[in-house]
Amino acid sequence: MKAQTPGQALSIALSEGQDRLADKDNPAREARLLLAHAAGVDQAGLISLGLADFSDAMMERYRGYLDRRAMGEPVSKILGYRDFWNHRFEVSADVLDPRPDTETLIAAALEGVAPKRILDLGTGSGCILLSLLSEWPQATGVGADLSDKALAVAARNAESLGVANRAELILSDWFAAIKGRFDMIVSNPPYISEAEMRDLSPEVLNHDPRMALTPGGDGLDPYRIIAAGAADHLTEGGRILVEIGWKQGPDVAAIFRDAGFHDVEIRADLDGRDRVVLATAG
Repeated sequence: MKAQTPGQALSIALSEGQDRLADKDNPAREARLLLAHAAGVDQAGLISLGLADFSDAMMERYRGYLDRRAMGEPVSKILGYRDFWNHRFEVSADVLDPRPDTETLIAAALEGVAPKRILDLGTGSGCILLSLLSEWPQATGVGADLSDKALAVAARNAESLGVANRAELILSDWFAAIKGRFDMIVSNPPYISEAEMRDLSPEVLNHDPRMALTPGGDGLDPYRIIAAGAADHLTEGGRILVEIGWKQGPDVAAIFRDAGFHDVEIRADLDGRDRVVLATAG
């Protein structure tokens, strides 16, 4: 059926997308997102498209996005962005896709006194550090990562959020290139155990960097490294917040207590699962 009106063209395109993505959790929403992306508008702009906007070139782009999604590529990686906290972050195959669960760490960090200097270990897209800097306009921060490609994504996000002048992004293997002390250290390290990797969904396993997902072994080595090195980089009374796997709370809390931290606490995410461990130095 050839569309005679813009409304018909929109309905036909969305129906095609929903049929193509019928096995996804929300095919209607995903079809709208991908069609809007192909058309160069937001979702609200779809109803303003004219008949000529449904060109062969645009529909070819749209069908290409549908094919990628049908093969398991996350919508965020197709769109090239993820909305996180109060901002839109560029994402790519070089960075971990920010999850809503990680906002638990942001909310917990904001409960305390505003730090002057923040360190984000394994910064990836920069979503944690840059979100905090946007909330604390007097703060500065350092984002460290082992991937220069991830740091390039974080740099573009810092520019987009208007905090580039307060965010230093450096290539570092954990604390190796870190100098000075910080009032707060944050991290969403790779924490999935080697045994759990085979149970990950293909959307995560095939589209997030492996180095951002797992350190191998029991998944706890990053916390051991962070706990061992953090005291040399935190100010007296400085806080540390790390994201954890939902089964790791007691083990990670014990690692920080054994390293001499106090006020160690486990926070749950909105689903009631352990998600963040907080601790205080000194």
